Amino acid sequence: LDAVPDSWLLLPVHPNPAVRETVVPRLREHPRVRLAEPLDYPDFCKVLCEARLAISDSGGVQEEAPSAGTPVLVVREDTERPEAIEAGWAHLVGTHSNRIVETALALLNTTDPDHAPARTNPFGDGRAAERIAEHIAAFLDDA
Repeated sequence: LDAVPDSWLLLPVHPNPAVRETVVPRLREHPRVRLAEPLDYPDFCKVLCEARLAISDSGGVQEEAPSAGTPVLVVREDTERPEAIEAGWAHLVGTHSNRIVETALALLNTTDPDHAPARTNPFGDGRAAERIAEHIAAFLDDA
């Protein structure tokens, strides 16, 4: 955080006691870290849309980040969602802190504040429900 002074970190802390015992004492006093309980889905979506960067090991976050226009660092050694990496939205960084920090700083210090809007979402355009409704309406009109 010190390398990006205009930033702050929201960290929803996993309820696992071992995770809390590791994370909370180290970060609770940092002035630009906000520790939170796990977020419900609507709040998660709002936060992800407003974030400049997400860091997660979650496959779901890898799928949601492109729709939010937010790059995501994948803190795993591999992923079953390579299309997000190929599209440039996800960055597979593993669990090595130096690589995580290096990649995060590169993304946070980019001159592109809109997170490269020319990238396409490899998981679709978000209009599937609209198309399905149109098909159902056309089917019912023909019935």
